[in-house]
Amino acid sequence: MSYQLICSDIDGTLLNKNRELSKATIEEVQRVAPIPMVLISSRMPKALRHLQIEFGNVSTPLIAYNGGLVLDKDRVLHSTFIKNEVLAEIISKSADTSIHLSLYHADEWYVPSMDYWAKREENNTKVTPEIKSSVEVLNTWIQEGKGAHKIMCMGDAEEIDALYKSLEITFSNEIMLYRSKDTYIEISHKDISKKTAIEVLLNNHYTDISMNKVIAFGDNYNDIEMLKAVGLGVAVANANEEVLQIADAVTDTNKNDGVAKAIKEFIK
Repeated sequence: MSYQLICSDIDGTLLNKNRELSKATIEEVQRVAPIPMVLISSRMPKALRHLQIEFGNVSTPLIAYNGGLVLDKDRVLHSTFIKNEVLAEIISKSADTSIHLSLYHADEWYVPSMDYWAKREENNTKVTPEIKSSVEVLNTWIQEGKGAHKIMCMGDAEEIDALYKSLEITFSNEIMLYRSKDTYIEISHKDISKKTAIEVLLNNHYTDISMNKVIAFGDNYNDIEMLKAVGLGVAVANANEEVLQIADAVTDTNKNDGVAKAIKEFIK
C-alpha cells in the first residue's frame, strides 16, 4: 500500500522519554516528505506548533483537542466546544475540593493559579497558561459566545474518582470523559474524535486522499477509533492492551523511536 498521509498522536506515541522529538523521528518524517505528517492530539494548538517547526512542516494542518479543533494554518476547518452549562456544573462540583481545573479554548489556556498541576502541564507542553478564575473565564466565554474545547481536572485520586462518577451520570450524552491516570480527567465534547477529525481533513483539505491511504499511530483509548478507521493503524509497543489488540501492526515503544521505525518499514 502506498500511504499518502501520516497522522500521529503525540504523548506516549511520538515523543521520547524526555517528551521530545528524537533525531531519528525527525529524519524519518523529513525523508518521506512531501507525504504530510499531521499531529493529532488532545493538546492545544500552541503545544503542537513547536513540534511542527522541528519537523519543518509548519504549513501542514493540525488536529487539537482530540478532534475538537481542526486547523489549516489560521483557517478553522472544524470547531466543537463543550456547552457552558456543563462547564458551570463542573466548576460547581469542584468548588469544595482540591481539584485543579485547566480550561482551554483554541490557544487560550486558563488556570486558577500556577500550582503543582499547572507547572506540570507547562513543563510537559512547553506552553504557559494565563491565571484567571474559572468563574471569570466562564462569564467571559458566555459573553463572547465561546466555550471550552477541553477541560482538564487534576487532583487527588479519590476526589477525581468522585467527580468522574458524578459527571458520567449527569452528562453522559454531552461529554466524553477520559482518564489517562487516576489523578486526571480529560473532558471533551461527545461528538468529536480523532477519526471524525481526519474525516474533516480529507473532506476539506486532502480531498484526493481516501481513509485507506492514511497511516496512523497511537497508544491510548482515545486513539482506538482512529486506528481502526485508517488504512494502517499502528500501535506503539507501550500502548494499552486494548489498543494493541485492535492495531493492524505494532511497532517499538515511543522511547525507542517506534514511530520512526514504522515509517521506515511501511513507507519506502
